[in-house]
Amino acid sequence: MDALDVMSTPVISVKPEMTVREVAKVFVEQRISGAPVVDAAGHIVGMISEGDLIHRTELDTDKPQRRGWLDLFSLNRDASEYVKSHGLRVADVMITDVVSVDETTPLGKVADLMETRRIKRVPVKRQGTLVGIVTRANLVQVLASMVEEPATLDAAPNDREIRAMLMGELAGRSWAFAGRNIVVRDGVVHLWGMFQSVDAVKAVLVAAEATPGVKRVEDHTESYPVFVSGL
Repeated sequence: MDALDVMSTPVISVKPEMTVREVAKVFVEQRISGAPVVDAAGHIVGMISEGDLIHRTELDTDKPQRRGWLDLFSLNRDASEYVKSHGLRVADVMITDVVSVDETTPLGKVADLMETRRIKRVPVKRQGTLVGIVTRANLVQVLASMVEEPATLDAAPNDREIRAMLMGELAGRSWAFAGRNIVVRDGVVHLWGMFQSVDAVKAVLVAAEATPGVKRVEDHTESYPVFVSGL
């Protein structure tokens, strides 16, 4: 799936010349927590979110001025924070380093951008113009909308096929080392062997549960014994 398949449209956007209070009203009325800022031509020039509005002089939540010799190294930051907390227009408080994607960008890349850049929404463009927005909520909605279709009896894999699929999934993974064995009987996966890591056991359990045709998974694994010298 691509951004085009899940993006919200039309997009609620704001203008750089709008006041901070006007944007706050838009957030409340539209029940959103952020919006792209677009110019008259529809081009994205910034992003603004609730996080940009929480440290405001009107709320008495603006950060206090720094004092002491450290001010010599923080003048630029102090000035920026002052603009953020006292600026009256969207252009004063918006973030200009905007991360956006094309409508054909795969969802996997969109999710990676959200994680690495620590952002909650990504504007979607078509030929440079804003056409939609993908939020974290959109991705969760896609997951919630997926329907698990049970395999028909004719198409259900047999035990040997289930084991082969699971072994193939585990092949080459460092945590799925050779100290384990997998037995599949009547669609039930039995995990045997010794593991040094609880996380490794959990990862194998997850892989088994996600394998087509598996009815349930039974864990018979044991932890490696810990030998203490001198005892």
